[in-house]
Amino acid sequence: MSKMKKLRKRIDKIDNNILRFLNERAKITLEIGSLKSRRAAPEFSPAREAEVYRRLLELNRGPLLNHSIKAVYREIMSGALALQKKLKIAYLGPEATFTHIAAMEKFGKSLNYHQCDSIAEVFTEVEREKADYGVVPIENSTEGAVNHTLDMFIDSDLQICSESYVRINHNLLGLAHKPKNEKLANIIKRVYSHQQVIAQCRVWLEKNLPSVQLVEVASTTLAAANARFLKDPGLKGSPRNTAAIASSLAAEKYNLNILESSIEDSPHNITRFLIIGKQKVEATGNDKTSIVFSMKDRVGALHDVLVPFKRNKINLTKIESRPSKKKAWKYYFFVDMEGHIQNKQIKQVLRQLKKACTYYKELGSYPASR
Repeated sequence: MSKMKKLRKRIDKIDNNILRFLNERAKITLEIGSLKSRRAAPEFSPAREAEVYRRLLELNRGPLLNHSIKAVYREIMSGALALQKKLKIAYLGPEATFTHIAAMEKFGKSLNYHQCDSIAEVFTEVEREKADYGVVPIENSTEGAVNHTLDMFIDSDLQICSESYVRINHNLLGLAHKPKNEKLANIIKRVYSHQQVIAQCRVWLEKNLPSVQLVEVASTTLAAANARFLKDPGLKGSPRNTAAIASSLAAEKYNLNILESSIEDSPHNITRFLIIGKQKVEATGNDKTSIVFSMKDRVGALHDVLVPFKRNKINLTKIESRPSKKKAWKYYFFVDMEGHIQNKQIKQVLRQLKKACTYYKELGSYPASR
């Protein structure tokens, strides 16, 4: 027997064991699901998910990289969760956009996903229990806060259960194949994408496709659909002369080739997403807490409420202000801090803060992500 055959036989044997252990693991998760059902506890546990990832990544000695281990276990946990209950996840659509990617990176591919037309609809679907969880963008490293998401928390009773960071990679997609000895500019004559995405790829486009016709559309998903089917009869040309700037998921969905990957001008374009639901999350030891508050307009008011955080060595990772829209010159302040709300110092500081505020709400404590 050749060496390669022997090695493949060893792999087959290992795969047999992995399959057996995966099914044993799934049986145990079904038992856990049964216990949760009796206690009316939620099937998805962000704290347990964070604990599993943390323990495995600390144990990992390679050669598999940590992100590969995490991707494998995301699908293992997704499949096990689907055995207990096929959760429905609402997200800001359309399909194949980065919010959809963020949802699948959090929950895996074994659950049900429901696209919504607006951030408000995501909140409504979860509030009315038509969806178990929602996924919404909250801030981008280059564009700043997503104000509509912030505003929704004022009147909603939903909690932040988890968070996720997704690196935003824009790709040039098309029906044509990537040329070996020819410039893309000789092939691609028209590019569809969202206005904001085109702006984020402006330098690359000017350098590589200086004469291309740029067509703005409502979403990167629609851009990919146009590149695949050439739905705009007003524009002449072959589908192979047309491209879109969209995600790799859009390339899968519309069976397009990735002509060039990561064409965004900034390599540090990252969006933070929140997972919203009705449950409160237990502490993991590496948590964030989010609150929103308002106070009377007086000199030094904001400074006074923030001093106790410094005195108790509580690190604030984000402060964002939003006009109330109900009264002129009244503002809400959204604050993220390190630590769980059950932490003694945090609990004490928030008790003081509440006394000084005209409006105060805890939006949730949840595992901190990277």
